[in-house]
Parts: sequence; structure tokens; C-alpha cells
Amino acid sequence: MTAQMRIAVAGAGLIGRRHIELIDASPDCVLAGIADPSPAAKEFAEARNTPWHADHRALLVQEKPDGLIIASPNALHLQMALDCAAAETPALIEKPVTDTVAAAQRLCTAIKRTGVPMLVGHHRRHNPIIKAARETVANGRLGQLTAVAGLWLLRKPDEYFETAWRREVGGGPLLINLIHDIDNLRFICGEIVEVQALTSNKVRGFAVEDTAALLLRFANGALGTVTVSDATPAPWSWELTSGENAVYPRQDQPCYIFAGTSCSLSVPYMELWSYPQNPTWHAPLLREAVALSAYDPLAEQLRHFLSLIAGREKPLISVDDAMGTLAVVEAVSEAARTGHKISPGRIMEQTV
Repeated sequence: MTAQMRIAVAGAGLIGRRHIELIDASPDCVLAGIADPSPAAKEFAEARNTPWHADHRALLVQEKPDGLIIASPNALHLQMALDCAAAETPALIEKPVTDTVAAAQRLCTAIKRTGVPMLVGHHRRHNPIIKAARETVANGRLGQLTAVAGLWLLRKPDEYFETAWRREVGGGPLLINLIHDIDNLRFICGEIVEVQALTSNKVRGFAVEDTAALLLRFANGALGTVTVSDATPAPWSWELTSGENAVYPRQDQPCYIFAGTSCSLSVPYMELWSYPQNPTWHAPLLREAVALSAYDPLAEQLRHFLSLIAGREKPLISVDDAMGTLAVVEAVSEAARTGHKISPGRIMEQTV
């Protein structure tokens, strides 16, 4: 029988505890320890009889885990991941990979130097819906991809903003929420090479945006629009349409549309729309469902991480790949600030 891998978690907040639940449920790994300086985390670890450390470096030295899941605040990701590289400990880093492209480039350099495997927690890439959408576009079922439309519209509760950093630049829907959708679109459609954007904070008046409108150009020539707001009651967002997280009431609505010359695809319900014979707007459209598997993407991400540690698989999203997603989000912010078209590739080149 293969020994269970020992996986530690740095950060015992909501997402950290979700990772711990998944580790507990897996037959292939056990929790090696928790690193989090908060009294609540210490109490949580003691109640479980799990090794606790205030500092992740002490955990790496004393517990010697097979892997570390970094579920700490964004600003701590870089140093924790660098420490993992130095300790030759593979890491799963929650999104965003770091808080800036420049920081991500530092981490890429460390990974290339040490060869320590790292995976970034854009867990939606593990979702069977997103995987099926990617395959549908990649296999040419849509024909030539022409246009993409994305919506992320919902209303966050007022108490959400009682936490001060959520009212400041960097704490809004661009970096916290849109980054998921940008990563989905890159994964499904390919690289985004040009961005235009407008943002507004008119609803709440905080320093951070509450609404944004994006124009995207993909490397394959397709054009995209994405509309974002966390200040409106609406059913059009991944959270409310995908059924991925049971805390959100599921809505029977799309959040992405992928349009091609042969047919179009609505996501997450994976409906293909096409003309069965005569391709004209006067003909009735045929609706066809894409078959889907069913599994928990977070559980699949953990399985993949364990396989990555064992050397059986390559990372579905590497630090270098995740940096590309972060560069698009930075391009959106710069485009909104300057009114110019911005290339995410140029942002990465400028920070080298």
C-alpha cells in the first residue's frame, strides 16, 4: 500500500479550512500541520490535535510536509512560495499567484532555479464544465471563434465591506472576482493580447471599483466583452449559475457565451446552438447539450496536486501561466486608469 502524503496548510481562514476538509476526506493524504499566527487558528488546530505553528517556516522545518497549500492573504503568497522553493517543498498557491506581476516573475525565477513543482489554485480549470468548454472550442466544433461575452453581476452584502481592505484599491471585483473569469477565458479561448476598460465606483463611492466594462482581443482574432458589477441583484455570474458552491442559490442562466462561425455555446449549461442545414437567420436553430462528467473541482485539484508531487503529472496551471492571468487584470486596471489600449504581454516585458 502506498503511504499517504503529508500535506500542510498555511492560512486557516475560510479557503484554508476548505482545503483541510478535502485533505481529511482524501484517502491519499493526511494533514501534516497548520501555519497561521491567529489565536483562532491555534484553537482550531489544537481541537483537531494537529501540529500548529505561528510561522510557515517553522512548519516546513519541523513537520517536513510533502507539500504545502498556501491559503494566506495575497501579499504573503510570494514569500511563502519562495520559502517552499528553498525548502524543496512543492506548493499549491491559492489565486492570485501573487499580488503583482513583478512578484510572480520573482517566483518564476526561483522555480526555474530550484525545479520545485508548484501549482496555482485557479480551481475552476478543474471544473468539468470549463474543461468541456475548452475542448469544444479546441476541437473546432464552433468553427472559427468570433466573439465572447462574459457577465459577472451580483450584489455583495453591505457587511462584506466592513472589512477595510475591501473598500481600498486592490480589494474590489477586478482582482478578487474577475481574475477567475479572465483565467477561464484564457484557458478556453487562448491568450488575450489587448485590453480596453472602464471602471466606476459611483454606487458606493469607495476607493475601489464596484463596476467595470471590458473589451478584449484574443490572439486568435476573436473579440470579447466582459461586464462586472458587485452592486446589482442579478443571476448572471459563475457563482450563481455553475452550481460549483452550494452556498449560492443556483440560477438557470448563462454567464459566458462563445460564438463561432459554425455554432455558439452557452456556459455553464453547455448548450450548443446551430443551424441544422440552411445557415440563415430565417431558419430555426437547433439546441444540443454537451455531455458532462460530475466531480468536485477542488477535490480534483487536490488529486492533481498529489500527482504533481509524485511526478506523475505536470501542473494544469503553472506559476508562469497564472502570471499571464494576473497580467491581464493589471492591464485592465491600467487601461481604465489611462484610457489607452493595453497589452498584457507588454506589462510582463516591462517588469522583467
